[in-house]
Amino acid sequence: MCLAVPGRILSVRGNNAEVDFSGVKRAVSLDLVPAARQNDYVLVHAGFAIQLLAPEEARETLKLFTEIFSRTGGVPPGRKGGGKP
Repeated sequence: MCLAVPGRILSVRGNNAEVDFSGVKRAVSLDLVPAARQNDYVLVHAGFAIQLLAPEEARETLKLFTEIFSRTGGVPPGRKGGGKP
């Protein structure tokens, strides 16, 4: 199963961005979403931004991840001790 995680772009340099995933920062390629800009939310899979997200949609998805992981005793992606987003 594949999982894409929403994150907020902190900075852009060329076709790459630094993206914040609930406090964890990662380098992400913007090759597939060239219109993405600083402060946009993007859906990221395997190090690539694959879609722009509305801020409300990104926040709702992150909220659902937190709920799911809290019920299963797991740690959401991007949180301390969690998997790599």
